[in-house]
Amino acid sequence: MRATKIVATLGPASSSAETLKQLFDAGVDVVRLNFSHGTAADHQARAKLVREISKTAGREVAIMADLQGPKIRVGKFENNKIILKAGERFTLDANCQLGNQICVGLDYKNLPNDVKVGDKLLLNDGLLVIRVEAVEGSCIHTVVELGGELSNNKGINRAGGGLTAPALTEKDKEDLLTAVGLGADYIAISFPKNAEDMKIARELSNQASQKFGHKAKLIAKIERAEAVLPGVLEGILEVSDGIMVARGDLAVEVGNATVPALQKKMIQLAREANKVVITATQMMESMIVNPVPTRAEVSDVANAVLDGTDAVMLSAETASGQYPVETVLQMAAICKEAEKTEVHHLDADFFDQKFTRIDQSIAFGALFTAYHLGVKAIVALTDSGSTALWMSRHKIQVPIFALTTKVASQRAMALYRNVHPQQLETSDDRDTALNQAESCVKDLGVVQSGDAIVLTVGEPMGTVGGTNTLKIVNVK
Repeated sequence: MRATKIVATLGPASSSAETLKQLFDAGVDVVRLNFSHGTAADHQARAKLVREISKTAGREVAIMADLQGPKIRVGKFENNKIILKAGERFTLDANCQLGNQICVGLDYKNLPNDVKVGDKLLLNDGLLVIRVEAVEGSCIHTVVELGGELSNNKGINRAGGGLTAPALTEKDKEDLLTAVGLGADYIAISFPKNAEDMKIARELSNQASQKFGHKAKLIAKIERAEAVLPGVLEGILEVSDGIMVARGDLAVEVGNATVPALQKKMIQLAREANKVVITATQMMESMIVNPVPTRAEVSDVANAVLDGTDAVMLSAETASGQYPVETVLQMAAICKEAEKTEVHHLDADFFDQKFTRIDQSIAFGALFTAYHLGVKAIVALTDSGSTALWMSRHKIQVPIFALTTKVASQRAMALYRNVHPQQLETSDDRDTALNQAESCVKDLGVVQSGDAIVLTVGEPMGTVGGTNTLKIVNVK
């Protein structure tokens, strides 16, 4: 069974019921609704369809709403685009209404206050580079260092970061309400600078949850240079439920060469902090127009898997690409193959560990036992999914089946590495629940009569954080 989860972005190429069904069958675990595009009604309709198709697929596919964030952009041009040449002068003017060959407007009017002479501004994800020569009122006067085509509404980054735009715009606040209202399991917050930005997002999310009776988990997208500073990333992790290695904008700010090491660091820190982590951006980019990936893309996905990422994410590949289903199938195959070669250091993982909670001790005890006894499966009867999350932070080639009566927990666990959530029939009787658990893994074809499994359960049942029992069971 595949341990690494796949996140697929929905869009024009993947919004029909037929395509969604094919994507789920191909292995999609989480769908991403990109709030940078489309209306609230579009996202609500897609979310409703996801829930309907999930039922027919026989498993819960989670929904992640990805907020647009304060992407700073140029305005529009008279003829939609221009060609900038190296050595030319070009002005960014906050008061310009319609751009031309010599100047263009800004959607973020405070940008002139954020830059100084000598700063390098990167346009269109770093494809164009301009250097600030002077700042006068609303105007940023620059010289082009790396030219090319510049069209309407392309993004602006400053090399090294430092722009002051808030992480949550007014649009984001409205979209967050929409996301909670449509039942999103995860909400991705774009461009947080520090833990404070995530705390604000959490407060808004909690307010929305009181209105709709649904609580979403928060993913911090790490795409600003400030967010990867020592201590800052750890602070963001502490107040978030997980992070996304958002390599696109991050690479523009810190430089392409810096990103691979940062990716490894972020994955490691997230796992140590018992948080989930998604690796994203251009993972299978060539498959937007080609039916097979490049060798470099195969290596990229495989390396993210070997680093220990919970999930790998597809963007335009499934949103607008020509081969959305084929892309998911290829990614799933790469993940499974990479997982076969994983090196496990489970005993070493537990050196110098101190456990202060009973349920956490039981979770690690289950891993240790399964590893040394060579059992076929770990089965965790869980209410909130915490036990499964702790188990999933350690690499082990034993699948973890998390059985819960709560649909919200099932959907949340769809993102956890090596965790396969299953529906548990409501039961307050431990023995009945344990029999259901055995039957579940047997019906899935994971185990046969006589195989050993490790079971964790809480007594009395139904108590959050109440896992206190570990059993080794020979399946009947």
